[in-house]
Amino acid sequence: MPFLGQDWRSPGWRWIKTEDGWKRCESFSPELEDENSQLNSNISHTVILTDDDEEEIYRTEDCEFAAKKRKKDHFWNNTKSQCFYREKWIYVHKESTRERHGYCTLGEAFNRLDFSSAIQDIRRFNYVVKLLQLIAKSQLTSLSGAAQKNYFNILDKIVRKVLEDQHNPRLIKDLLQDLSSTLCILIRGVGKSVLVGNINIWICRLETILTWQQQLKNLQMNKQVNNGLTLSDLPLHMLNNILYKFSDGWDIITLGQVTPTLYMLSEDRQLWKKLCQYHFAEKQFCRHLILSEKGHIDWKLMYFALQKCYPIKEQYGDTLHFCRHCSILFWKDYHLALLLKDTGHPCTANDPDTCFMPVSPQHFIDLFKF
Repeated sequence: MPFLGQDWRSPGWRWIKTEDGWKRCESFSPELEDENSQLNSNISHTVILTDDDEEEIYRTEDCEFAAKKRKKDHFWNNTKSQCFYREKWIYVHKESTRERHGYCTLGEAFNRLDFSSAIQDIRRFNYVVKLLQLIAKSQLTSLSGAAQKNYFNILDKIVRKVLEDQHNPRLIKDLLQDLSSTLCILIRGVGKSVLVGNINIWICRLETILTWQQQLKNLQMNKQVNNGLTLSDLPLHMLNNILYKFSDGWDIITLGQVTPTLYMLSEDRQLWKKLCQYHFAEKQFCRHLILSEKGHIDWKLMYFALQKCYPIKEQYGDTLHFCRHCSILFWKDYHLALLLKDTGHPCTANDPDTCFMPVSPQHFIDLFKF
């Protein structure tokens, strides 16, 4: 007999197995429930100021609707009370079967996979930021209300992390720029586009994004005080090898601004030629030849010109993986895989490693296009 929750149409409560037995997993945040109960107990009357500055006092029974609305606004605006899932994998089902009805949406996958912890991993940080940027460009309106709250809460964590450790501010600036542009278009076209939630909430989110952009604009890099070996102490061939490991032209330019020696190395024509050959095909950069005043090919200018016309290859330290045998999307923990032979999900294949494939941010979004 199926277990019925408060709503007979729902699948019931969500349960997890622990050492002490099965326990119910709450879908709400305990902090929010405590604050809401405290809000109910504290509201004994409401004071409203009229135009003549006269006070009108209403009882709790008369302002029950106002209290409910206040709790709802408090829930929407209190980003710290958002409950994050800690799941490492989800089953991606695209059609109904006898055992399972419905399908997995982009919002559900974004909610259930543990992106909140992924941004704390330096290998996964760029991957999550790129995924958020792609969602901001084209998939923001396809997210459910809960997924949108989760999206902005994760974004808030990312901005706080960048402001604290001062790493990768350029990536976040690009993400916020794309997100603010999308929100401006959606807010102006209210009625033509589907926006889940009150328009005032979206305006508040846009104001928050503008505040984040100003904070990142005013970000001052702290000078590192180190009495040991520094980057400038390395020999030239080692510095050159470091530059050749970079796959992003902007990173090369940024590093070249540190010292005159690094600037000289970052202007090497051979370095930018290798970068162009890595990202683009020969036919592509043959169509956009840019010559310098001396008649040589300006590979640096060619790289940025080609970047506007063609997509560059993406490199990430770690990504989500998809198991073709189980149709499961999961985070793979390489430490557990080596020590405990853990595949990252309950795989039933004889040779699981042959079934895994890395999932790029664009591929992640394409998985949920039906």
